[in-house]
Amino acid sequence: MRPTDVKRLNRQWRRRTEGRLALLVESVTQPFNLGSILRTCATFGVDQLWLTGNSADPGDPKVGKTALGTAAKVPHTRFATTGEALSAARGDGYKVVAVELAAGAVPLHAAPLEPDVCLAVGAEDHGCSPALLSGADAVTYIPQIGRVGSLNVAVATAIALSEARRREWAALGGEADAPVGG
Repeated sequence: MRPTDVKRLNRQWRRRTEGRLALLVESVTQPFNLGSILRTCATFGVDQLWLTGNSADPGDPKVGKTALGTAAKVPHTRFATTGEALSAARGDGYKVVAVELAAGAVPLHAAPLEPDVCLAVGAEDHGCSPALLSGADAVTYIPQIGRVGSLNVAVATAIALSEARRREWAALGGEADAPVGG
């Protein structure tokens, strides 16, 4: 597709998108992971990103290497504690759904992802903290059938954000618009 066709297609999807989507990132320390998360947030129209714990700095040049300038397109705020970030999300009217393979979690396809939802992801090695899990309105996990037990945090974030938008668009009914041109 030509660049103008891609812009036209994206504009069509933006018009079909009304729900608010946010993300809470807790202690994602690897700059390349945060850069990828920022780029995914910009792609799926995340309205707000809350950073907490010892998450990498969006201004770090290593973050910028994978974010490709998208940090400027996603409003983000850093909080000292997870509790403060949870309060900010709720104060803005979001339901918080943590993405973590944890006791009591429901599979992503059954998770309550109705707009307005704030997905929450945790550290690369340890996942979401007990404070985040206990403060979330719901916990979901991404079903996996392969021989590896976990996903990279940036990949898991992309899958969860995509599912939230897909669910919103599916609720509108009708088939997806076919790519223009091509």
